[in-house]
Amino acid sequence: MHRIPYQELFDTLLRVLQKLGFESERARLCARLFADASRDGVYSHGLNRFPRFVLQIQNGTINIHAEPELVAACGSLERWDGKLGPGPLNAYQCMERAIALSKKHGTGCVALANTTHWMRGGNFGWQAADAGVIGICWTNTLPNLPPWGASDPRVGNNPLIIAVPRPAGHVVLDMAVSQFSYGALASYRMRGELLPVDGGFDTKGQLTRDPAEIEASKRPLPIGYWKGSGLALMLDLVGALLSGGKATHQITSDPDRESYLSQVFIALDPSSVGTPEVAARIADEIIAYFKLPPHSGGEQVRYPGEQVLKIRSENLAKGIPVEPTIWSKVQAM
Repeated sequence: MHRIPYQELFDTLLRVLQKLGFESERARLCARLFADASRDGVYSHGLNRFPRFVLQIQNGTINIHAEPELVAACGSLERWDGKLGPGPLNAYQCMERAIALSKKHGTGCVALANTTHWMRGGNFGWQAADAGVIGICWTNTLPNLPPWGASDPRVGNNPLIIAVPRPAGHVVLDMAVSQFSYGALASYRMRGELLPVDGGFDTKGQLTRDPAEIEASKRPLPIGYWKGSGLALMLDLVGALLSGGKATHQITSDPDRESYLSQVFIALDPSSVGTPEVAARIADEIIAYFKLPPHSGGEQVRYPGEQVLKIRSENLAKGIPVEPTIWSKVQAM
């Protein structure tokens, strides 16, 4: 990989989006969400995922002009229809709405049906934390993860994000329910690297660190084995029930046409039941206790999101790492 300035990455993505017909402000937000993912080291869902996003626009999966619409509401709970608009923009708008509801009610929950891939889910956790609220969000996906004990994909590798605001550095958990997402597997494969730990099964049913073998078998390893499998099922259930949208078994298995996803965005405002100063003190005490010294020869203990802040600072200073073939492809668009 080589590095390019953040502004160059943003400007290139913006140019492509405007060429595709995005309205100016929507193009800028969409370009920023993709660029921010790469800036923060989530390369699999930043620039690397952008060509598939463009393909989904070109094949009619994504309607670039559609915006989410409110269809039902009860107090701090709302249901929206994404109308197959751009997933990152739909998700950003729904988290903004959840944040606004939390400022009014203390809690806000927006369930979104009929949307498309939100790309990096962590963007919306950082969005909530930057607004001073606790953010929780998740999405279902196409069936791409076998339930524990099976080999046929029947559940989604459903990303879950939990974000806690903290002046000294937000704590943001951004995880799929497999040990490695398919995007992460692709990133390791393109770099010619093995996974740091077993990430799934090969075509012979053996655990492996080879990302290409896992992609071929379509059997990534759920986190916590049966626990990750159960978590994937529950996220799908709650997302579909709250949004009134489709569940994983109703979503196409074609990744180039993944659509009609169900998502949930929750915001909790700590200031509604206490002061920001007290919340910050509690968070700082928990993180300080968590970050005990590493065992002999071990790596430094990190809280979720800590490495993101380090990578963000480094990439802004040195430039964003890009995979040359993908960068050239996007530049030619």
